Amino acid sequence: VMELDDKIQFVKGVGPKRAALLEKELGIVTVADLLEYFHFRFEDRSKFYKVRDLNISFANSNIQLVGEFTGEYEEVPKGRRRLIAYFKDDTGVVKVVWFQGFDWIKKTYRPGKKYVLFGKPNFFGSEISFVHPELEVFSGNNLVLKNNILPVYPLREKLKKNFFNNKTFRKIISTILPQVYDKIPETLPAWLIDKYKLMSRRDAIKNMHLPQNMQMLDKAVARLKFEELFYVQLKIQQRRFIRKEKDKGFVFEKVGELFNKFYKEHLPFELTGAQKRVVKEIRADMKSGRQMNRLLQGDVGSGKTLVALMSMLLALDNGYQAAMMVPTEVLAQQHFFSIKEMLGDMPVSVELLTGSTTKKNKTDIKKRLSEGKIDIIIGTHALIEDDVVFKNLGFVVIDEQHRFGVAQRAKMWQKNELPPHVLVMTATPIPRTLAMTLYGDLDVSIIDEMPPGRKPVRTFHVKAGERYKVYNFIKKEIDAGRQAYMVFPLIEESKKMDYENLIRGYNDVVAFFPPPKYYVAMVHGKMTSKEKEEEMRLFANGTAKIMVATTVIEVGVNVPNATIMVIESAEKFGLAQLHQLRGRVGRGKHQSYCFLITKDKISETSAKRMSIMVNSNDGFEIAEADLKMRGPGDIEGKQQSGMPIDLKVAELGKDGKLLEFVKNVAVEILEKDVFLNKPENKILQNHLKKISFKEVDWSKIS
Repeated sequence: VMELDDKIQFVKGVGPKRAALLEKELGIVTVADLLEYFHFRFEDRSKFYKVRDLNISFANSNIQLVGEFTGEYEEVPKGRRRLIAYFKDDTGVVKVVWFQGFDWIKKTYRPGKKYVLFGKPNFFGSEISFVHPELEVFSGNNLVLKNNILPVYPLREKLKKNFFNNKTFRKIISTILPQVYDKIPETLPAWLIDKYKLMSRRDAIKNMHLPQNMQMLDKAVARLKFEELFYVQLKIQQRRFIRKEKDKGFVFEKVGELFNKFYKEHLPFELTGAQKRVVKEIRADMKSGRQMNRLLQGDVGSGKTLVALMSMLLALDNGYQAAMMVPTEVLAQQHFFSIKEMLGDMPVSVELLTGSTTKKNKTDIKKRLSEGKIDIIIGTHALIEDDVVFKNLGFVVIDEQHRFGVAQRAKMWQKNELPPHVLVMTATPIPRTLAMTLYGDLDVSIIDEMPPGRKPVRTFHVKAGERYKVYNFIKKEIDAGRQAYMVFPLIEESKKMDYENLIRGYNDVVAFFPPPKYYVAMVHGKMTSKEKEEEMRLFANGTAKIMVATTVIEVGVNVPNATIMVIESAEKFGLAQLHQLRGRVGRGKHQSYCFLITKDKISETSAKRMSIMVNSNDGFEIAEADLKMRGPGDIEGKQQSGMPIDLKVAELGKDGKLLEFVKNVAVEILEKDVFLNKPENKILQNHLKKISFKEVDWSKIS
């Protein structure tokens, strides 16, 4: 009799060779692992077709026929070796082709016997063929199969090559399940199962693999999704409850002179409603006596820097220093200049510290920082070096923070006795469901309206054949004094090819926009950072009219005079990336344009992406669409990256409502019993310890 933690190789039908493959390809080691490896779709085997019913509309669907083989096999030695046979029912004949396993097939499938054939038909002229279909002997009860809803598992090619297919997988599961069904442990307390009318865990697992009917399958999926998301939320909310109790923070009592003077005399424009709301939320946090950990989301250009500056002034008014850490030098310089410009003649000392600050200046800045003579410091990773010491750091802003490693961020916290208040900013819109999961223990603020006077970027999808129309349009804009970006994709696997494409693209652009009238700058990964900075500078100061680049320009670079963004091979970019790139233009007073250039023929998914971009300028809307589109369609994409736990059943793109719901269930339990010590919650406490959560605490790093 099998146990859940038995090694998989001892299961009938597995053996050492297959066990090694299952571990290597799918990470399955024990019986329990096998039971928790779930399907990604189902096949309904209740329907049978006749050969004459088949037409081209079935080309991408799996269908079932009942019939027999007509005669001998024929082997074709030339070209790719293959084995051919013919399969008939009372309405016609189809061809069956195999490319391997010839001896076994000849021995196993004989004429004169009835078989059920299952696979995808291929249509070539009037001939219909099936390649490597699934076959099983037909017996009367195939028609009234008890479970004709069959799971299809995500199996890798290597397994299939070793004859480990869905049929094998299902067979092994049906051998094991009856033996261990009674041993499958429950992971939710009885009162919770009862309250929300959930299926038991053992029944859920049984129905995931061998569903009695569609209703039972739906109940099984619902139960497992609930459990998965509930534990993610329980972990995050518990961490949040504990942190709120534990982490004392500086109390910023007053709104003082600097803040008020800036608000009255230096605002570049009237604050939007969203900006006012966020400043209020930040002020409340900083007065609370607890450390603030707030995530500020807002589209490119929504005015996050202004909110950050006003928050820094609050720290200064209360006698503390403030720091702002950003991922690149170019961005650090831009923040430095725009903050200096906004402050004007106010008595605030602002300094910039990056890798390229001269040694002499570094020494001087570090000295003045430790003496408290610098109020606001803006910089790159250089800020977290050990010899950067603050007199009293009270407030830290981290921009585009996903580009910093956990250890790097942690160093900022250790610059003080009490941890400073932290404002994390990102222009990458994170869909609500993902934000609740990834940043569940941060408080989230969103700037969801644009400052007045920003004209939305007009976006067009252009086929490659029409590219020169776009180039002519760019000429007109440049002649009117504007500038343009042209971006080429960078795909890790083929750096060499990308580089060649970029150079070819660059040469095409230069041929169309010849010097000396036009200067075309170029930025790509093979350049040193000094070369990149130089080219960016030429574009920023207007010498270069066109910037040809790989995606390195996503973050940073504010050139209000650039009004055109051309994205080449746009079908190779994800939605979030396209939106980020488009955000580089539309920053000045002139109307801006974005051209998405794709091959003439693109897939349905790519076409859908282009149409979302053409029709929406709202980053959050685009991020939600992105999450939905990247759903579990591609098997590998099912493990959403960056998740604290690998989701096996739930999908963030589609299960947002359930995530909301289980979050509230978790909060309700924790409010009464934060450490889950009560007898009725013991099962939760124990299971929570067993789950391995990847570290994605994006706020406090303890």
